[in-house]
Amino acid sequence: MSNPKVKTKPVCFGDLKTVFPLESDGLRVTPDACLRCLHKTICLRSALEGDKGLQVREEMIDRAYRGGVIGFFQRWSQKKTIQRMRKNEPPGP
Repeated sequence: MSNPKVKTKPVCFGDLKTVFPLESDGLRVTPDACLRCLHKTICLRSALEGDKGLQVREEMIDRAYRGGVIGFFQRWSQKKTIQRMRKNEPPGP
């Protein structure tokens, strides 16, 4: 017998603003409620797909640059790659 709660996804499933919100300090943090959820891994993966995921990657690159972890040319190269990925992506709904 299967558990119906495991098959049904919560309303917040894949919503980046809910499952990986941007905090006031500029960092993204997964809420405790999401960490206890059975769907957390696939939900976060779903939230980070497409243009929203590319936006998060850009945020990470900018933070690394501001923190001195990467240099100007590496930042430029990675952001250029993200721009190319956006152009190759089919338009969303």
